[in-house]
Amino acid sequence: MISKLKKKCFWAALSLSLLSSPITQAEDELSLIFKTVENTPSETAQVNMLKGVLAGLQGLKDVEVPDSWKTLKAKFQKSDNSELKKVAQQLSRLFGSEEAFQEALALTFNKDAKLKARQQALKSLSTNKYKELLPRLVELFGSELEKVAIRALSFYNNSSIPKVLMSHYKDFDIASRQAVIETLATRKIFALEIIKGLKSKAIKKNEVPAYTARNLKNLLGKRFTAVYGEIQEVSGDKSKLIAKYKAKLNSAAFSKADAFRGRKVYERTCAACHKMFDKGGIIGPDLTGSNRADQDYILLNIIDPSFDVPLAYRTITITKNDGQVLVGNIVAETAATIELKMVAAKVIIAKNDIASKTVSKVSMMPEGLLSTLNDTEFMDLIKYLQAEKQVEAK
Repeated sequence: MISKLKKKCFWAALSLSLLSSPITQAEDELSLIFKTVENTPSETAQVNMLKGVLAGLQGLKDVEVPDSWKTLKAKFQKSDNSELKKVAQQLSRLFGSEEAFQEALALTFNKDAKLKARQQALKSLSTNKYKELLPRLVELFGSELEKVAIRALSFYNNSSIPKVLMSHYKDFDIASRQAVIETLATRKIFALEIIKGLKSKAIKKNEVPAYTARNLKNLLGKRFTAVYGEIQEVSGDKSKLIAKYKAKLNSAAFSKADAFRGRKVYERTCAACHKMFDKGGIIGPDLTGSNRADQDYILLNIIDPSFDVPLAYRTITITKNDGQVLVGNIVAETAATIELKMVAAKVIIAKNDIASKTVSKVSMMPEGLLSTLNDTEFMDLIKYLQAEKQVEAK
């Protein structure tokens, strides 16, 4: 019997082996691995081996599928082990099997299927730019897959996408509107629609997160700032600015600050990147256990986020060969791929699919965040950040 520890070690070693190998070498390794899988009597061990292959091949392109895979897949389709069937289907999609894509498409739109399975199928189809998915993504608007469907559109270089998104924008909630802005900011031709929306007031300025605004300035330059306004970069000595905001917190007005209103400000400005009380994004540090009771600590980290920024939180901008722009932090890198942690999710990118990569010396968290808030919003936000437990409506 293979111990759980050995299974995990094998899985990790297999993934690292594939990820660090040139594609041609990976193809040879696949043949050997599939033969080993076929000759392994334990289905549990087979599942772990295939998961290792799946993890190892994420992000790679043009990997030739060994002939042995067809036989192996047919065998697994007859298995009573649902986990084995699932991982085999995931591999088939990665290998570009039309049959597997059709199965994933059916699963995505199967309302009776488990949500996680539908999400995985949808993400697999979109990252592979499956053409039949594109015209059907709008069908998922208004469903529990809405935000995933909106972000899936970023993988398609189609000029009709911005207009489709903006035609539904007014009907989306705050979270889905943010997903629209983030999706439009992934391509220059998409991002121009944000300028149109700001001009027409269809998009409110405060609906464009500060981190996205900074990226849009880099992407579009003066065309964006002429409509949005200048992105305030707070440079130089920040002690005066910290003192200014500290004075607001020491004023009588702060006693009237409302933590629940502050939660709404937080959800709009911070939650996409930071988790607090088990809710929020993954790109920035979890704020739950931070020194939030200390006003000086809070102000320093908001006003000067790049004061002492670790490499893991520096902004990385990757432009792919098809024009898609991805912004985040690098969490893992091999000879063949880069794993990027973004606001919405993690993505693995093949290095041969990267047109350019820029590493910034500053934090992913932009400066000038407080300049986008009025005094009431600022004080409400600080009140919420200092809360010892989650704040609910009174």
